[in-house]
Amino acid sequence: MTTYKTLELKQDGAIATITLTRPEKRNAISLRMVEDLLESLGEAETGPARVVILTGAGNAFCAGMDIEELRAIAGRSHEQHLEESQRTARMFFRLYRFPKPLIAAVNGPAIAGGCGIATLADFTLAVPDAKFGYTEVKIGFLPALVSVFLRRQIGEKRLRDLLLTGRIVTASEAVQMGLITEVVPAEKLLPRAREIAGTLIASSPMSLARTKHLLLQFGEKSIEEEIDLAIRENAALRSTPDFREGVAAFLEKRAPKWSGE
Repeated sequence: MTTYKTLELKQDGAIATITLTRPEKRNAISLRMVEDLLESLGEAETGPARVVILTGAGNAFCAGMDIEELRAIAGRSHEQHLEESQRTARMFFRLYRFPKPLIAAVNGPAIAGGCGIATLADFTLAVPDAKFGYTEVKIGFLPALVSVFLRRQIGEKRLRDLLLTGRIVTASEAVQMGLITEVVPAEKLLPRAREIAGTLIASSPMSLARTKHLLLQFGEKSIEEEIDLAIRENAALRSTPDFREGVAAFLEKRAPKWSGE
């Protein structure tokens, strides 16, 4: 089994567990983590596991983009922004289209891109003090890629609420919105994930595979077209003065001075 720098993949019979292992960074997303996640999902897909559980080490599930990545992004060219947007889109699309049942066990805050990772699973379980939100607009970002999937999950009105305000919601509100599946006490989070995995494993492997295949075909063409649009919008925004100001203000811990450009 491959050794990864930003996560750990463990195999236990018919269950594989992927754990994000950057607790000192609140499991923030780096370019290395994107690549590790893509590779580990590929390994889990071709391996003997029938269900995959995705969770985080420490007190956070995933706090969004790593600060060092943010620092580097502002100086990149449009072509580099486009390439990075495409890479991130591949990660989200891979999670969404993963052919085996995928369970996210959210052990703490899942913010921005971390919220996208958590909510693209087939089942999303969360501890009571977990928080969710897409805070990109507060720092000049655009949650373009996740919006493609989120609109289908919670509907356009709730989508506008979350993305335009950038507000953080509790686990209990996230359940009511349809953003996550279930709230579980912290000590029961992984046992509950394994319980659901056991229910899935007891079903026909072929039936589960064909059911997921069918579900993923609904609107597949329109999803691909929307992702292409989201990639372009994401890259375009990253070339604006407001984006650079938002990143600078966030890193300098001050209020941004928006120009609207």
